[in-house]
Amino acid sequence: MELQNLKDASDTVNFAQAVKKGLGKHQGLYFPTDIQPMRNIDELLKMPLVERSQHIIRHLVGDEMAPDLLDLMISTAFNFEAPLVSVSDNIYSLELFHGPTLAFKDFGGRFMAQCLAKISEGKPVTILTATSGDTGAAVAHAFHGIDNINVVILFPKGKISPLQEKLFTTLGGNIHTVAINSDFDACQQLVKSAFDDPDVRDGLHLNSANSINISRLLAQVCYYFEAVSQLPDDKRAQSVFAVPSGNFGNLTAGIIAKTLGLPIKRFIAATNSNDTVPRYLSSGEWNPKATIPTISNAMDVSQPNNWPRIEALVEKGYFEKSLLKGEAVDEESTQVAMKQLQSLGYISEPHAAIAYRALTRQLEDSEIGIFLGTAHPAKFRETVENVLGQPIHLPQPLVDVAGKASLASEIGDDYQSLKEYLFATLT
Repeated sequence: MELQNLKDASDTVNFAQAVKKGLGKHQGLYFPTDIQPMRNIDELLKMPLVERSQHIIRHLVGDEMAPDLLDLMISTAFNFEAPLVSVSDNIYSLELFHGPTLAFKDFGGRFMAQCLAKISEGKPVTILTATSGDTGAAVAHAFHGIDNINVVILFPKGKISPLQEKLFTTLGGNIHTVAINSDFDACQQLVKSAFDDPDVRDGLHLNSANSINISRLLAQVCYYFEAVSQLPDDKRAQSVFAVPSGNFGNLTAGIIAKTLGLPIKRFIAATNSNDTVPRYLSSGEWNPKATIPTISNAMDVSQPNNWPRIEALVEKGYFEKSLLKGEAVDEESTQVAMKQLQSLGYISEPHAAIAYRALTRQLEDSEIGIFLGTAHPAKFRETVENVLGQPIHLPQPLVDVAGKASLASEIGDDYQSLKEYLFATLT
């Protein structure tokens, strides 16, 4: 598998190098130079999740890794289900929160941990990543206890739900967590600055576990196939995916799935009030504004890192831009959507509710809508209970951490403070 830096065409790497480096020169994203469609899609859709995912990732990675090893990594990572649940006659929820940290990030985080553990061959690695919520828990649990790998997770102080935060700030050991006195975009910028600093990048053997890492992206492709496989044959070609979008890795993976030949009709990029992409798709002008805090905090991103990959898919002719529409959903409409789902007998948290709301606004009568359920409602217990007026049962992973004390450190949003923290903690 050959990948090219989208900011520097001379910077090309293979899959293992892209996994280890995370980001390329000039903070550029690595992206495949070629994506070939898969054959026998109908046969693939008859397979169970793990077997199908093994075919998909082997196809993408090529002969760079031994098939038996890759298959074992995938079966180890994907040891939970992703059911498609009917919400109404023509709308389904793809529930991606049945993994150990109750969020869709478990797919990418667990597969990346398997990849990096094998590729690094016991050499020291520092994972530095920013989270707006679910990435932190998925990455922390995926790497917790792995020898020679330290994980540093930056998160915006006070802008993540308490139970979300507890899932990754209570582990300790090789998991180091840092509350930044700013927003998620500032956390992302700190990560980028560290990768641009040779002292830190080379001295601490930096890697990033954000959705910018190609291994996470490939893992996410697989659950789009899982969703379509659960639809009746005659409905598949009319499927429309509404993707709750923050950093846009999830949507990128869906477009790659379509590029591989999965019969998806079109996509809706559903955002909260941080609507950079919907405005861009409508006006053609890229004009990020200051990030606005919302109840769908994992999507409080005004400068999504993965958007250049979607632009690359369009520019390379893999995807027709007209098949992507944007939809911004404000706070009031988010709560209305949560209540609408409740009336249908389905309890949802704000992020999935935004995607549902986008579907109800745009779905045509002949189409089948699928919105991504990216996190268990209990991870946003306070918000869900306040909006819906009913108690939410806590699943066991949240019960286990609810009473634990946070081990997070706290620093400002300046890079020098982060650099000092990294060397003091890791050396």
